[in-house]
Amino acid sequence: MSVAEGLGVRPPSCAELRLSLVLGERALYVNGDLRTARRWFDAAYRQAQACGDPPALARAALGLGGIWVREHRTAAESEMVRARQRHALSLIDPGSTLALRLRVRMCGEDDYRGGAHDEILRLLEQARGAGDAEMLAEALSLAHHCLLGPEHGRLRKELAAELIGQAAVTRRRGDLLMGLMWRTADLYLAADPHAERCLEELRGLLAEQPHLAVGYVAAAMRVMLAIRAGRFEEAERLAGECYELGETAGDMDATGWYGGQLAAVRWYQGRVAELLPAMNGLVSSPTLSPIDNSYLAGLALAAAVSGDRRQAAGHLARLRGRDLGDLPSSSTWLLSMYCVVETAHLLGDAGTAARAYTLLSPYAHLPMVASLGVACFGSTQHSLGMAALTQGDLDLAVRHLRAAVHDNLALSHWPAATLSRCRLGQALAQRDGPASEAARAEQAAAAREARELGMVLPAAAGRAGGAGRPCRLRRHGRHWQVELGGRMALVEHSVGMGYLATLAGNPGREIPAADLAAGACRPAGQGDSAQPMLDDLARETYRQRLAGLQAEIDELESMHDLERAAAVRLEREWLISELAAATGIGGRARPFADGDERARIAVGKAIRRALARIEAVDAVLGEELRACVQTGVRCSYRPR
Repeated sequence: MSVAEGLGVRPPSCAELRLSLVLGERALYVNGDLRTARRWFDAAYRQAQACGDPPALARAALGLGGIWVREHRTAAESEMVRARQRHALSLIDPGSTLALRLRVRMCGEDDYRGGAHDEILRLLEQARGAGDAEMLAEALSLAHHCLLGPEHGRLRKELAAELIGQAAVTRRRGDLLMGLMWRTADLYLAADPHAERCLEELRGLLAEQPHLAVGYVAAAMRVMLAIRAGRFEEAERLAGECYELGETAGDMDATGWYGGQLAAVRWYQGRVAELLPAMNGLVSSPTLSPIDNSYLAGLALAAAVSGDRRQAAGHLARLRGRDLGDLPSSSTWLLSMYCVVETAHLLGDAGTAARAYTLLSPYAHLPMVASLGVACFGSTQHSLGMAALTQGDLDLAVRHLRAAVHDNLALSHWPAATLSRCRLGQALAQRDGPASEAARAEQAAAAREARELGMVLPAAAGRAGGAGRPCRLRRHGRHWQVELGGRMALVEHSVGMGYLATLAGNPGREIPAADLAAGACRPAGQGDSAQPMLDDLARETYRQRLAGLQAEIDELESMHDLERAAAVRLEREWLISELAAATGIGGRARPFADGDERARIAVGKAIRRALARIEAVDAVLGEELRACVQTGVRCSYRPR
């Protein structure tokens, strides 16, 4: 009597076991439904154990691996599947085709985890000589997955072509789709101009009959193309839809890929610092690949952009280890290096920039594409140019950045081309002087393109960038972009921000507080202002804003969002006080008179509020500005 029978439990029948295996294999190889396949193969494994069927046990253990490597990310799940595969392998004929399939799977997992490929290629040769078409197709796909570093482009293309040919022998539609998917990814990774043709062929097959796993990859490529085109709102919407598709397929990369796509959008929008909280949580997620360092690199960059130099330097040191060259080659290596170079530039870390330059130089001809076409950050030439700029080699920086503009245009990556043009203009300004015709032309073109795309361009932060350079404030709708010493902050509009913009536009010049409030800017020494504190247009604008704020407060209170309502109420009370201070008897504008005491108080308060807003976004930038701005009856900005 079996243990199951002794416990009064009916053991599974052979028919039930066969059904579980058939449903698992159909879900995996035909539908690409990874989650459903795992469920059926788990059931089949347990049934095979109860039935004492070693070959069925091996098929179930093999199916649990899925179609990718490292589908099981947590330590517990990964080791459980690994133990099941070892156990099944020990029970079957070591010379059988099934045993070789298990060894190929287990070897692929080991090589991928270690960033290697020697063993999987050795076993691939055995699979070629074994005469089993399905086993060879699986080995080709797994080997391809272990070769996603930038140095293996030629070999990957050969493997993808062989897999497509092998699909005609296996007659498994999933093998054809996997081969075409790998080929499409390879073409994008190589900046092949015909990559989109291959993607359309793949999408045409998917339209005939869906395959969730491959369809998810194709959807991710669509997001990348939308980002390249500068259609940020569409890209963000597509990224959300892509995430839902990945979740439905049961793909462990769904969260990581979505984060990477959103980071690409925010980077080009100049808003990557907004992602700091989410990236802090995701960087330690067990769902990330064990050799994926892109999130740690992205976290370092986001911290640097936000002005947290200590955190940025810490994350960069953790990533760099003893030698940056020790980072394992993977599908996200180029993206990680992109973030390393940009972070080093913001921190002025010439040593890290020099090492990154050496490591990236062999791949100058490649685009910096993340994973299987998830996101693209433009030509590697851009990062080489930024590394050279950080080291102070301006001639080399200009050469690489010119090449980056050309290559990014060839990629139809308009945001990357605009960013490279911006950096080229900055490098030319540092080398030839800010008044040079070439520098001004590139910067003007970049600014025009950025406006069209909805981008916020970064300030110069190279070694030649430097101390004593004045602050720049530029209005973008309801926000101000503040740039100083290579740092940048995006701050909400306020009256004080307008005052700061006037002072920054007149460095070293004393401006009466009354003139700031009146919107006039006269040189010092021309007598007191006779202008009203608020002109008619300003008063009307204040009153309209007051009405809008009251409506906003009412709406927030009806939604029981008391915290935001309190914040809006503070702004309303401040506006009321400003109007009261600026309005005389009968509602007439009150002029500043005598010692302009009221102007001194009102303007001083507004400027200090604006500085506090800047400090809240970037403490270093805010502190530097506070040290350079003087308020009083006469105000000034004196860069140090």
